[in-house]
Amino acid sequence: MKADQKVEAPAGGGSKKLIIIILAVVLVLGAAGGGAAWFFLHGKADAEDHDEAPSKKKKSKKPSGPAIYEPVEPFTVNLQPGESGADQYLQVAFSLQLADPETQEEVKKNMAKVRSRILLLLSAKHAADINTPEGKIQLAKEIITALREPFEDRGSPQEIEDVLFTSFIIQ
Repeated sequence: MKADQKVEAPAGGGSKKLIIIILAVVLVLGAAGGGAAWFFLHGKADAEDHDEAPSKKKKSKKPSGPAIYEPVEPFTVNLQPGESGADQYLQVAFSLQLADPETQEEVKKNMAKVRSRILLLLSAKHAADINTPEGKIQLAKEIITALREPFEDRGSPQEIEDVLFTSFIIQ
């Protein structure tokens, strides 16, 4: 080669790479867009199927307004004897958080059953079982389970959402 001659790159080589990159980007964006469209359309179809057949899946009732609370009169119960054998008492007051006004009416109508179930549950406890924060959380779960049981034979369960302790004294 002579010093006067210039070496030039082929004109089409760089533009072919650019076209391939552009095509790859378009394919990736098209696939992502198609996947997103399928996801949103498929999710919407599933939601419509659930709305059409509520008997197949339990309907979740979420209150649209403020939470519904039903206070329960305070309890004073004898606890099971502990290691020392001394008598211990529990005085507790709480409110029930309910799913809807219908559940509130049902709980009010059956307050004698509510109190009986709770009394039986509380009087079976030892002070050591319920004097820690974890014990109180477990007790709240047990109260919810006991109160969700139907009040009538073959009745529907109550929708008790939470137990909120307002007073908790062990002596």
